[in-house]
Amino acid sequence: MEKLKKGDLMEFYKREIGVSKPRNFSRRISASEAMVKRLDLYGKLTGHEGCVNTIDFNATGDVLVSGSDDRRVILWDWATATSKFSYPSGHMDNIFQTKFMPFTDDRKIITASADGQVRLGLVLENGRVETKKVGKHQGRVHKLAVEPGSPYILYSCGEDGFLQHYDLRSNSSSKLLRCSSFTENNKQSSSIRLNAIVIDPRNPNYFAVGGSDEYARVYDIRMYQLDARTSSDKPIDTFCPHHLVKKHDVHITALAYSNTSELLVSYNDELIYLFQKNMGLGPVPLSLQGEDLNKLEKPQVYSGHRNSQTVKGVSFFGPTDEYVLTGSDCGHIFIWKKKDAKLVRVMVGDRHIVNQLKPHPCIPVLATCGIEKTIKLWAPTSKDVTPLPPDVQEQIMEANRRGREDHSRVTLTPDMIMHVLRLHRRQALAYIERRENLGDVDSDDDDDDGGGGAYVLGFSDGEEGENSECSIS
Repeated sequence: MEKLKKGDLMEFYKREIGVSKPRNFSRRISASEAMVKRLDLYGKLTGHEGCVNTIDFNATGDVLVSGSDDRRVILWDWATATSKFSYPSGHMDNIFQTKFMPFTDDRKIITASADGQVRLGLVLENGRVETKKVGKHQGRVHKLAVEPGSPYILYSCGEDGFLQHYDLRSNSSSKLLRCSSFTENNKQSSSIRLNAIVIDPRNPNYFAVGGSDEYARVYDIRMYQLDARTSSDKPIDTFCPHHLVKKHDVHITALAYSNTSELLVSYNDELIYLFQKNMGLGPVPLSLQGEDLNKLEKPQVYSGHRNSQTVKGVSFFGPTDEYVLTGSDCGHIFIWKKKDAKLVRVMVGDRHIVNQLKPHPCIPVLATCGIEKTIKLWAPTSKDVTPLPPDVQEQIMEANRRGREDHSRVTLTPDMIMHVLRLHRRQALAYIERRENLGDVDSDDDDDDGGGGAYVLGFSDGEEGENSECSIS
């Protein structure tokens, strides 16, 4: 057992005599390194028939919602490892995100998918679930962002480069802006394929997006009309590690804001960086010279994992965001102390790849998912403090480092390019065939149910269609 630190006995004493408030005591204990080192597998949630791509707790933390390659949404009583109910989402491809809308008694669930649709699931009083399309992108939609405290307002970002705004009261969506690449010498800009969007919890007017280039962009919603044709896509600030500026072979897979507006940025086949608000490059990062970059404070760096094969998430953990965590291609969960980037835990989270992680909103519990069809729950139930694996440096982290370096040295030959094109063509044909088989091809202007319908909890009137295989996106 780990020895008590000098101040721990006084903490317990103050708690017993009532000097320390219960909430403050709980937060200190939950933030302790010993608590993180006691995280152990609490349970598994089994019910999906495909890879689980997204998980989210409700505001009180008693219900977990998940979405999968099987195109179904499941609501879980995670504490008892049982499914409350499930329903077919109406999506025609893998679900990438599920979220509860606030202050709706968990009856409104928003989903995003590889089919480009944003859909709303409405749980009715009679136990039925109605789903309908509320928006559409050209290309996949990886992430959604819900305005804090609003049961109506949300945003989506897509691989078409557009950020869309939704007001569920009017059942309409508007293109807010198109995210474009930064260019030099009057070259024509191109759309940035967006993978992530997050809203600053301290100032919900600010939101950050990241995608197919090296810059995390921060926008002020007050500067944009609800029509992309009349809006500028110029951000108010940008963030990027100095050595990645103008480096075109990296892109952003995930973002997270801390409760103090720190921005966490995870790069594909690179590392994770934590930016303070004063570390921005400004709205036009290409205007900075080398000497200007050198004057800026460098972000904190978190390393050891590998983020190559899928669009992985990144998150803070702890009552005041004391830790940073992510999944890895090696199947491990990595947890670092935020302040000094000290690696404190490496846990086996999946036989293949850990994609997404979601901390509980109130207690030190963590939900994770990946290529496997199950959701894993982690809680500080271990009697003993768990050290880092003995081979963490020589085996796990070194293998991940070599993988990153080997990937950066890959040269695409004409044969390799043709092979990739053939795979894309085969995937596109399979997608079209599946849409035709489903007989539910929505047009962009179709704002009705579009493949939705009413379902008794977990049961549809007919077959949902064949289950899709786990895919690496």
